Amino acid sequence: MPTAGTVPGLDLRISIEDSEPLIWRRLHLPETLSIDRFHLAVQAAFGWENRHLYGVRGTDRAGRERRIVGVDDEAEDLQAEPASTVVLSELLNPQKPGTSFDYDYDFGDSWTHRVELVGAAELQPGEMLCVEGARRGAIEDSGGPHGYRQLLEAVQDPSHPDHREATSWAYDMTGLYGHRFDPSAFDLHAANRKLRTLSLQWWPQPLGDPERDGVLRPVRWLLQEASGDGVELTKDGYLKPALVKRAMEELGWADATVGKGNRETNARQVAELRQHLMDWKLLSKRKDRLVLSPRGRRGLERPEELWDYVVDQIARPQHPGVYLVTLLRAHWHLTGIEPPYAFQAEIIGEDLRMAGMVTRSGDPIPEEWAADINRTVRWTLECLHLTEPARDFMAPPLLTDGGVKFFLDVVDRARTFPPAGLRAAQYFP
Repeated sequence: MPTAGTVPGLDLRISIEDSEPLIWRRLHLPETLSIDRFHLAVQAAFGWENRHLYGVRGTDRAGRERRIVGVDDEAEDLQAEPASTVVLSELLNPQKPGTSFDYDYDFGDSWTHRVELVGAAELQPGEMLCVEGARRGAIEDSGGPHGYRQLLEAVQDPSHPDHREATSWAYDMTGLYGHRFDPSAFDLHAANRKLRTLSLQWWPQPLGDPERDGVLRPVRWLLQEASGDGVELTKDGYLKPALVKRAMEELGWADATVGKGNRETNARQVAELRQHLMDWKLLSKRKDRLVLSPRGRRGLERPEELWDYVVDQIARPQHPGVYLVTLLRAHWHLTGIEPPYAFQAEIIGEDLRMAGMVTRSGDPIPEEWAADINRTVRWTLECLHLTEPARDFMAPPLLTDGGVKFFLDVVDRARTFPPAGLRAAQYFP
């Protein structure tokens, strides 16, 4: 029987068949987890990108053959059960270690994952864990286990005739080049942060004061600096070098500076923070000083009100393109699946076109415009502390708990008040 306060779970070893060396993870998941959510948990743990159909094949606890397919709309066409209607405990008995089923991802490349029951597990409510594993996940669309092995051979052998092409393709797909693409590496912490991001969406928790204050720290920092008599500006209206340098150091942005990092031109994060707080009417310029507005003063005194106000500013921009890209970037963060930077402008441009946005002459939005909108949204979000400090400048950002709750709040409010002529639910992926 589970300990009081815990929920029954399953200890699962999941390995990709025919991968050499073996790619595997060991997950502790609630036994009541539905198969559609199990699919997303596996995607997070292996670093898949949820681009393809998936299915489950096996024999349930009653001895019946089961074939389960997601997305649900596809199940009827394939004469299978929809994934959202089946839970793990129907397929596996925690008292019978060694039983298993197959999880298939991408019916074209045929990535078959053997899901083997190690035994029972105890979890805290809303908890999912990756406890161990080996090797990074395979790359999407690399041709299944055989194609992936061939890709790795070409990438790892500079004398291979396909080395340059394979290395370039791996970089396009992963954002990692040369030695930074390490197929033997496995980031256990990143896998668990992705699982945590999913769990906070499936089993929501209230926003804690430390989480709120952590997200708003840059905003509150500059508001605090401007309290009292305000902060002195240069003759051109910028923050003084000493304050810029201190902001970069105290807010954890020092590694992103160019040159000495004591001018706004070399410290983009500080420049964006100052400008956004002015645009949001939290700060105002009075002669040669930056001072708190009445709204900014209230925000310092009432941090819960400041949270609501900042969420509203980000969730409800007037420009429809910024609105759609904000939702798209929220989706990327909440799924843990952000496409490589090289493809983002193309993806955004296609989304803008599908939303009916065109230039004044009626032409499709140029890719460089899409890149500009993406940059605008990304820099706005960087005014907050939504992700963990980067352990490596090439590592993907990992949301904090507060960051997850912020994006969930943004999406919820954005759906309610889209710009004129747009319906948020239609364009949120």
